[in-house]
Amino acid sequence: MPTARIYQRAKNAMQSGRARAEEWLLEYEPSEPRRADPLTGWAGSGDTRRQIRLSFPSLDAARAYAEKKGLAATVTPAAPRVMKIQAYADNFR
Repeated sequence: MPTARIYQRAKNAMQSGRARAEEWLLEYEPSEPRRADPLTGWAGSGDTRRQIRLSFPSLDAARAYAEKKGLAATVTPAAPRVMKIQAYADNFR
């Protein structure tokens, strides 16, 4: 049975906004290990499911999809959001 991982995308560290941070992603777990190409040395495999990343508006929708397709999905909860409120004057203490 194929396995998948469901997780919530982290906020982009290079931007201040939280666009697309509320959606949930489903990725397939690799079914075979990567191996080095003898000619180029690049790592690759014949597993084409690793290229698929599906996005869902909610965790329930992602779980329903995995259940419908017969996937054994593990859910990784999002890290708690920590707000560090600081005044500009605190830089000069």
